[in-house]
Amino acid sequence: MWRRTYLVLLLVRIYFALSPSYLHPDEHFQGPEVFAGRIYSYPSQLTWEFTSTNPIRSVFPLWPVYGLPMGLMRWFYNETGIGSPPSELVYYVLRGGMFVLSFVLEDWAIYELVSTPRYRVPTVVLVASSYVTWTYQTHTFSNSLETVLVAWGLVLIQRIIDNKKRSAFFSCAVLSVVAVIGVFNRITFPAFLLIPGLQLLPHFARKPFALVCFVGFGSFFTLIAILTDTVFYRSSSFSFLDTIRNPVITPLNNLLYNTNTANLATHGLHPRYQHFLVNLPQLLGPAFVILILSLFTRSGALARLNNKRAVSAISGTMILSIFPHQEPRFLIPCVPLLLTCIRPFKSRLLLVTWIAFNAALGFLMGVYHQGGVVPTQLEIPAIVSASLATKQDGRLGTATVFWWKTYSPPLWLLGDNSSSPVEIKTRDLMGIPGMEMIHELDTAVPKCPKDSEAGSKPVAADDSRATNTVFLVAPRSATFLDVYSRPSSSDVGPPLRLHELWTYRKHLNLDDLDFGEDGILPTLKRVIGRRGLTVWAVERVGCE
Repeated sequence: MWRRTYLVLLLVRIYFALSPSYLHPDEHFQGPEVFAGRIYSYPSQLTWEFTSTNPIRSVFPLWPVYGLPMGLMRWFYNETGIGSPPSELVYYVLRGGMFVLSFVLEDWAIYELVSTPRYRVPTVVLVASSYVTWTYQTHTFSNSLETVLVAWGLVLIQRIIDNKKRSAFFSCAVLSVVAVIGVFNRITFPAFLLIPGLQLLPHFARKPFALVCFVGFGSFFTLIAILTDTVFYRSSSFSFLDTIRNPVITPLNNLLYNTNTANLATHGLHPRYQHFLVNLPQLLGPAFVILILSLFTRSGALARLNNKRAVSAISGTMILSIFPHQEPRFLIPCVPLLLTCIRPFKSRLLLVTWIAFNAALGFLMGVYHQGGVVPTQLEIPAIVSASLATKQDGRLGTATVFWWKTYSPPLWLLGDNSSSPVEIKTRDLMGIPGMEMIHELDTAVPKCPKDSEAGSKPVAADDSRATNTVFLVAPRSATFLDVYSRPSSSDVGPPLRLHELWTYRKHLNLDDLDFGEDGILPTLKRVIGRRGLTVWAVERVGCE
């Protein structure tokens, strides 16, 4: 039964891996966006983490996960003479790679971490039934990679401890590599292995060669990581002496940045209890209740917390709670570790509650959460070309696409449009007020030639504004746009008109929830009933 259930859950995981939901901008802008512009001729925009004087993100762990698959696809397409691969293919290959990391390495590590043989398969099934495994672990997050690294760090620590007769040379070497990749991937990585790693001290005392191996390999790969980052950030004036004199040590820069509360305030400050009382319940659901109840029972029928997996998760959460900026995804490594502590469900009520919780959160976060951003951005070149092809003047020029009330659109998904006669510009308006958004559109949309007053400069035929076509991408739930998208019978109407071109229905904008202003039922009716992300052509009224 357990194996059949696992195979069904594997299909569920594949489904969510290929569902283009969008959980957080970091899954694009701290990964694929970094390499898309360097490997392909894709548009890309590096965020401040990569462009500041002291960059805080390392590319060392990103190359094998994102850069290598992109490079192999470029090589294949160059060898076949096809050109550049479509961005949609690259997107799904990268998501497939994250699925493989989760399915192979994470599940393998969970299987090894459970010491009792009869609980191993049920525990792997329990982890595979979590919506966190379906969604976060199949997205291109640094947190998802951290989860795999933490699990394998614990596996290797256990292998070294269990090897009483030998120095465990190979395990120590691999652990040092995992540690370096983990630290350069996220500075939160040591928090999860700090306390469990203390168990290595007696082994290192008995086997000094194991310590030498761990430190030696760790130092070697640390130097490689620093060299990789230095070459990436200072490639224009790179030399070996420059690396020695002025290296780029991204984990150190990251630590200095995140220990400054003023810096964290720009990202949002949270109370110290946010991780324990809000984020963990959000990630674990009914499993969190089981873990709390197990603290007050001695039988161990519900869960056992006297193991290194629980110590790793709890101590890591405590250390991360020191920092006032706390997001749920920071605790993703805790989810599989804590789920391994839970015994198989014997209560039908618990089982039904667990299934309902993960099914609801799975579809919300894995399908509908900002689910239209990726499909819309992939479709934008075709939408723009089809819309401009209907123009009679034959001048294509520039297309400016404004995005409003969505997550930042990943530019790399536009693909290679170097041969296209249309230059696509993207403007992210984020969640600015509606009238400010209309002002931005009004400024970009060309004036009507007949509206040129005497003495004013007319709109020339070759004026860039004259050939600029404006599009707006926004959620259908934004009722502010209704007056602009519906024909007005009044002579005094809005100056701009929106013509719907394309809509992706599997899109929910949770930032648009306003229960205090509109009430619970009206808000849900608007956000859910009018779900979807729409592309509009923006035109000035009267310019026929």
